[in-house]
Amino acid sequence: MLGDAWLWAAVAWWPAAEFHVPGGFDTPTTVALFVAALVKAACLWLILRAHVPGPLDRRPKALRWLLYLAVANALIPSYLMALLLPEVVDPVFQFAVWIAIDVLYLLVIRWRSRALRAAAGVMFAVQQAGMANYLLDELGLPALGWGSGAELAWMLGGVAATVLTVVGQRRDGRWSRGTQVAGWLSAGVHALTIPLNLGFGMIFSESPGPAVLLGAVGFVNTVWIAATARELSVEGRPADRPPVRRVIRVAVAAVAVLPIIALIPPEQTSRLTYTGWSPDCFDRPSFGDLKPAERDAAFLCLARSAEGGGPPLFPDSRSDQEILAFGRELCRAKELDEQAAILTRAGSGRAATGVDAWDLVYVCPEIIGALQPELLRSAEEQAEAAAAYVAEENAKCRDPWPRAKGVVQATAKYFLFADGDHGYLVHDPGDKAADDEAGRATDRVYDDGRTLIGVSGSAVLVGHVEDVADLCLTVKAFRTAPPRRTAGWDQVTEVPVVSRSGRLTVPYIGEDGEVGAGAPMPNLAIGGKGRYRLRVYVRVDAGEERHLVVVFPGASKKRLKLKR
Repeated sequence: MLGDAWLWAAVAWWPAAEFHVPGGFDTPTTVALFVAALVKAACLWLILRAHVPGPLDRRPKALRWLLYLAVANALIPSYLMALLLPEVVDPVFQFAVWIAIDVLYLLVIRWRSRALRAAAGVMFAVQQAGMANYLLDELGLPALGWGSGAELAWMLGGVAATVLTVVGQRRDGRWSRGTQVAGWLSAGVHALTIPLNLGFGMIFSESPGPAVLLGAVGFVNTVWIAATARELSVEGRPADRPPVRRVIRVAVAAVAVLPIIALIPPEQTSRLTYTGWSPDCFDRPSFGDLKPAERDAAFLCLARSAEGGGPPLFPDSRSDQEILAFGRELCRAKELDEQAAILTRAGSGRAATGVDAWDLVYVCPEIIGALQPELLRSAEEQAEAAAAYVAEENAKCRDPWPRAKGVVQATAKYFLFADGDHGYLVHDPGDKAADDEAGRATDRVYDDGRTLIGVSGSAVLVGHVEDVADLCLTVKAFRTAPPRRTAGWDQVTEVPVVSRSGRLTVPYIGEDGEVGAGAPMPNLAIGGKGRYRLRVYVRVDAGEERHLVVVFPGASKKRLKLKR
């Protein structure tokens, strides 16, 4: 009567959110929400029943209160917890409470079998390890780094822990058959969510109803926990429930679980079977770092990505199996036109651009790797290859003034962007205005079209004469001005520069960089803070551009062209 937004709020226990379906809920969604409301009402009635009176020892009494605490935590809407408390409070609370509950389960339940108690202890430990991993991630601390296999083992461990606990309750004799049925249903619901978590987590993205229904079914676990706490004081095995009660329970379970199973779509219409649970969809994983089972997921992440604002490579109407088949067909295409035809047939919005080899390597490494074996490397192998390449390029550069030893000096290859790089900086990285000074120096680099040197305070940007992707660079610092020695150089220019923090250096390419010197450059401000002169020598030998940068103390602000 009040509309879809209020129906959603009443069933989902979440603020009215019409944005889920702007046009209003369709009939299947409305039916799913009403079924979820009935399931939640039945579960709440079972949860809120008074506990069985009777004496309790210290340990069972503590277990009862902890179980009721877990029930209360399950009933409080998550959005309310997020509003009232920091995000880390809930995982810390659950971790602490369930460690205590698991320990008391082992001590309070009369297992009547050491092997059964030991097996339950192992499964409890696996469950707590998973919770600890999640907690570490929430706290921003290094997690355990599990793979998909360990994550599946953790989920299965949770199901096994529930099953073993129910078996222990049956052997104990204090818990009724209804409580045991709730435990078995809880194990079944946990088992049902495993494929949803590992592969089908996004199939409900088009309609909110199934997700709410699944959440309502999940309340059976809370029913079991509450029933376990309620019947702790019962000493003898109670009489079985009348058959009618059992029929009602089975009917409620069927109504709750069967719609979820029916809503899982058939294989040919699956959307996100692989959703990046193994590799991270936001970072491109190196092929060599992935297990064979994870490579399809990596390709699907890239194929469905809309990064950069453009359309994804494949439309959502294509199933994962279809995308993988198209990907392998693209591997065999020899020309861009062939790739465009395949992508057009697949309904791609990016058919004209084709697909790069570093994307296709995940689905056909045997084809791509034969042509570009470097794409098969792991991140460590890529880093080693990059370091070897830089070292090899550095070795090609020689000191052009070997007899003039500076107080500090270095020679290395300076790597530039292949297209449109202005040059390299000699600057004071400790200057508070370093970025502004570098920007102004870049703007001024073309003021003199012949020397291509821009100066602004603590930054000097030295341009390159030829259209090169890298050049040999030597830097030296002297305590006094060295001889000019312009012979053999095409250009020699001297400009002023200031060091405000006591540093002057050239950027280093680093481990993951693309631009910078191939080796760390020394601090050229050997006299500390103050004014310096910077002399730049440039020459081109057989297409190779070589630069020599000399720095020495000097107060002059003149710009000198010693050789043009």
